[in-house]
Amino acid sequence: MRAKPIALLVATCCFPSLVSAGNLVIESWREDGKIWNETIIPAFNAKHPGITVTYKHTPATDYNTALNERLAAGNAGDIITCRPFDDSLKLYQENNLVDLTDIDGMENFPSFAQSAWQTDDGSVTFCLPLASVIHGFFYNKSIFKELGITPPTTNEEFYAALGKVKASGKYTPLAMGTNDKWEAATMGFQNIGPNYWQGEDGRFALLSGDGKLTNSEYVDVFNQLAMWGQYMGDGYQTRTYNDAIAMFGGGNAAVYPAGSWDILAFKDKIDLGVFRPTVANKGDDCFISDHTDIGIGINAKSSNPEDAKTLIQWMASEEFAELFTNALPGFFSLSNHFIEVEDPTAKEMLAWRDTCDSTIRNSYQILNRGTPSLELEIWETSVGVINGTMSPQDATSRLQTGLDGWYKP
Repeated sequence: MRAKPIALLVATCCFPSLVSAGNLVIESWREDGKIWNETIIPAFNAKHPGITVTYKHTPATDYNTALNERLAAGNAGDIITCRPFDDSLKLYQENNLVDLTDIDGMENFPSFAQSAWQTDDGSVTFCLPLASVIHGFFYNKSIFKELGITPPTTNEEFYAALGKVKASGKYTPLAMGTNDKWEAATMGFQNIGPNYWQGEDGRFALLSGDGKLTNSEYVDVFNQLAMWGQYMGDGYQTRTYNDAIAMFGGGNAAVYPAGSWDILAFKDKIDLGVFRPTVANKGDDCFISDHTDIGIGINAKSSNPEDAKTLIQWMASEEFAELFTNALPGFFSLSNHFIEVEDPTAKEMLAWRDTCDSTIRNSYQILNRGTPSLELEIWETSVGVINGTMSPQDATSRLQTGLDGWYKP
C-alpha cells in the first residue's frame, strides 16, 4: 500500500550510473550490525541487488578518533554515520563529507532535523538526518505492582516511589552509576533539565548570552540530582553503564533513568514501563529531550560515490524510515513520513511529543566547541553532585566560569 518513494524513482530514471555494481562500507559507532545485516541491507538490496553493503562497527568511545585516523589515511568507509552538530561539522569543514543539501529526498526532513548537520548559517546540509532519541525513565511494572506504586508525574511522587522501593529492602530504587560519567549527564542532567530551563527557550538563552548557567533553574536541576545518590544503592560510584543495564534487566532495580536507545536492551527481559521526566507541580508545562542523534553522510573520498548516493537517497524514503524505526525501537525517524510505531514502549515515548515541547541537549550546539567543553564539564559536575563531592551552586559556577572563558555570544 506504500507508493514507491520519489527518491528511488529519481535515482533510477535520472542517474543511470548509480545502479552500477559496487561495494560500500558504513562506518558507525552503533552496535546494530545484526539488524543492518539481517533487515536493513537486504531491504536495500531488494531494490539495488548490485551494490554490496558492509556494516563496520567501532566502539562509541573510540569512534571519533578511529574515524579521523582512517579518514586521514584514506581508508575510511564510504558512508559515515554522523554524530550531531560540531563533531560532524568539523568533518565537513575538513572536506571529509559531501554536500548533501540538494540530494533527492532531503525535502522529506524539516529544518529542525537538518539543523544538527548543517553549517552555522544553514546554507549546507552535510548529513541526512536519520533519528532522534527521547529521554525518560523506564520502570519495572512487576515491581511497581508488587509494591503498590503508580508511575509518578510530579517530583514529590517520584521520590515517594523511590522511597517506597528503598523501604522494601528488596530492590535498588534507581539503577544508574557514576563510574562512566556520561550517564549522569545524559540520563540525569539532560533528562530532567528541560523541565527547569523550559526547553528551547532556555537553550537559546544560553546561546544568546541572556541566560546563565548560574541561574536558579540550573541550581534546581542539580538540587534534584543531589537527591539521587541515596536511591542508587551500594557501590554506585563504581557502577558502569553495562552494570546498570544488567541490574535493571535482571529485575534487581525498580527504575532506570533512560534514553529510548536502551529499549532493546530490556525487551523481553522484564515487564517494561516508561514514564516521562516529572514536573514540580501537577499541571506544569512539560518538556522532553528529543535529541537529534544520528545522521548519515558520504565520505568525500569514497571510491564509489555514485552507489553511496543511491544508498543515501534510499535512506530518505518512507520505506527506510519505517523499517529503521521499527527495527531499532527507540530511534525515531526525523523524516516527515507518517510511520506506525510497533513497539509499545517506543510508541508511548513518541506520544509525549503530543503533550510536551521537545528540545535537544543544551550543550551540543556551538557550546561544546571551546575549552573546557561544556559537555564534558556537565559530565564532571553531574557526577560530583550525585556523589556528594560538589554542591549544586559550585557545579553551576564551574559550568558558567568555564563557558565564559571562551564563549562570546
